[in-house]
Amino acid sequence: MARTRQLISNGNPMEKIVGFSRAVRVGNFIAVGGTAPVDAEGKTVGIGDVHAQTTRCFEIIAAALRDAGSDISDIVRTRVILTDIDTWKDAIEARKAFCQSSRPVDTIMAVTRFVNPEWLVEIEVDAVVDG
Repeated sequence: MARTRQLISNGNPMEKIVGFSRAVRVGNFIAVGGTAPVDAEGKTVGIGDVHAQTTRCFEIIAAALRDAGSDISDIVRTRVILTDIDTWKDAIEARKAFCQSSRPVDTIMAVTRFVNPEWLVEIEVDAVVDG
């Protein structure tokens, strides 16, 4: 049985240049790619504030999930990727506002840097929709 592949865009011009989607839904599975803390114009939100940046990432993720016919409660896995592992508690405090009730599995990791050095965090999530 062939499954429908739904590509979710948030209008980022880099999607076509690089060849990626904000999210992809196949059947009842949704993957949301590395989400950066940017506003509608692509400017970094919360410079120097990992809590504010994590919150913005989850706001973008929530919108992508809605566009895919889902919501934040369907998240089953989060990946919190930081440039400074010592800021993990601030990032997780922001994550809790979105994931406290669904309690998805989580990975927290650090990288040297992101494409934009103003970004302190990127978030990836996987979600499964009932039915």
